[in-house]
Amino acid sequence: MIKASELILNPDGSVYHLNARPENIAQDIIFFCVQDRVEKITQYFDTITFKTQKREFKTQTGTYKGKEITVISTGIGPDNIDIVMNELDALHNIDFKTRKPKKDFTKLHIIRVGTSGSLQKEIPVNSVVISTAGLGMDNMLRSYKMNDVSNTKIEDAFLKHTKWNLDKGRPYVIECSEMLKKHFDSEEVHKGITATSGGFYGPQGRVLRLELDDAKLNDTLSTFVYDGQKLTNLEMETAAIYGLSALLGHDAISMNAIVANRADGTFSEDPYQAVDSLIHYTLEKLVKLYNH
Repeated sequence: MIKASELILNPDGSVYHLNARPENIAQDIIFFCVQDRVEKITQYFDTITFKTQKREFKTQTGTYKGKEITVISTGIGPDNIDIVMNELDALHNIDFKTRKPKKDFTKLHIIRVGTSGSLQKEIPVNSVVISTAGLGMDNMLRSYKMNDVSNTKIEDAFLKHTKWNLDKGRPYVIECSEMLKKHFDSEEVHKGITATSGGFYGPQGRVLRLELDDAKLNDTLSTFVYDGQKLTNLEMETAAIYGLSALLGHDAISMNAIVANRADGTFSEDPYQAVDSLIHYTLEKLVKLYNH
């Protein structure tokens, strides 16, 4: 039995942070970082059957063209993803009355929709990138036994290419769901490895008043290639989502609207339209996905 201190429930029986009960959450789930963007998706829903918010975690469930979908704002960074992924899995795969894992496993489909900065000149602003793998530079996932799901060959190549300072921890690489990659792919999108950092400023090479450990990190990231795959973009969630999904047995895909190009210094003149276009693309693809 899972102790009350480990799986924390609210007085109404909802899980602690997400403030939701098992019947409130669909199997197909869209992640956004920002609370205000939840309605940017659910405004297109035919019905909304559930709404809640606690701290940065805003959740709405409804239907779009007959398909039940949950949209959640995760907040920013791998630490928040750790909370959201574990509690979503618990909602579907742990019996809250007995506090034991259920005998029948429910697989979730996690679709991360976000914004990101491109590391490659050939991936311009307002384009979309599907993350074939997440390269985590944040260490969160190493709290778990994760070696069975990581790609150590890419990790080793990355360490060698960047001359990575292991005082910062060993980066990890987790690949996306092959099924979801095939489903969401099209000629409209770019594909590549997404680097996930644990912060926005120094960890992504931005300088304000503090000196960086590796001032040339972004240049080094942009020149990394493994088996024809480049590091295409840099953000703060994808590797954590892929890692926990793989460990827990779920399918995950991350798609980013590129609003900045770090290689040529450009920024989208209409980032909101770039996000809205990705939302429509995601919804139309998602309604054609059958639950397994």
